[in-house]
Amino acid sequence: MTHRIGIIGGDGIGPEVVAEAMKVVDAAGVAYTPVAFDLGGARYLRDGEVLPDADLKAIRGLDAVMLGAVGTPDVAPGVLERGLLLKLRFELDLYVNLRPFVAGPSPLNDGVDMIVVRENTEGVYAGEGGFLRKGTPHEIATQGSTNTRMGVERCVRFAFELARSRTRKHLTLVHKTNVLQFSGDLWQRVFDEVASEYDDVETGYHHVDAACIYFVQDPGRYDVVVTDNLFGDILTDLGGAVAGGIGRAASANLNPARTGPSVFEPVHGSAPDIVGTGKADPRAAIISAAMMLEFLGEDDAATRIREAVEKSDDVTSSTSEIGDAIAERVQ
Repeated sequence: MTHRIGIIGGDGIGPEVVAEAMKVVDAAGVAYTPVAFDLGGARYLRDGEVLPDADLKAIRGLDAVMLGAVGTPDVAPGVLERGLLLKLRFELDLYVNLRPFVAGPSPLNDGVDMIVVRENTEGVYAGEGGFLRKGTPHEIATQGSTNTRMGVERCVRFAFELARSRTRKHLTLVHKTNVLQFSGDLWQRVFDEVASEYDDVETGYHHVDAACIYFVQDPGRYDVVVTDNLFGDILTDLGGAVAGGIGRAASANLNPARTGPSVFEPVHGSAPDIVGTGKADPRAAIISAAMMLEFLGEDDAATRIREAVEKSDDVTSSTSEIGDAIAERVQ
């Protein structure tokens, strides 16, 4: 099978790390047709477009999308985040953000092997809110958290299925039910109801502030974590730092129903200060590519890529040289 994969290099180091990720995919022998898209800060500064309808239509017809990073200091915060990243999530119904964290034993991480399932289309990022009397001394800003029964349940159910497939079969809900009495109550009730269908999965609950402590002091206690959009955004960056650095933090924005393509991307930003220096670590992008291949059914290639990345700790050279070394070990 030949997959149609969209390539969005984006800004800064995005094109650099995506190039190395696809180099490794090539080495793994996966057949695909690349479809390149010029999207990101440079495109916006050039013609004022963030995600044109024509590009969105073309993306809908793909099997998957590999995204590097977007963002440039010349574009105001929020323009690309809402106009491109969040729009892709909403339009393609990418309701699961999946982030794995695996690291060898060290005084900090103690052998991390956990996955965070973050709800990806609701919560405070849904955009509910507004201003009253903006620009005056009496200005009011509201930012609501939108949580639907359907949205919560499908995310929770995905997390239970994932936990069931793993050796430990443990799932922890992370929220703030003692203060967020409405959204927290919905999440807890749905979690408990779905749990009754998974007797083989052990469950637990932590407040998000306690989870932050445990992520640092005792991350080995976690197997699969499920949480809402905002808490997941924060926890997964912390997880990346604990598991070896944000340069190795991969992610998948999934449409499990496969009614459209899923989007795979490293968690790090565009890092404009190191563009062209060869300092960018492409491993997060390469792991994201492995997640993409696994989602596309290319399990053997995905496994070989992951194993090659795990054995690449001795490679500390430039961006392209890291990519070369991993590609060589995949073959």
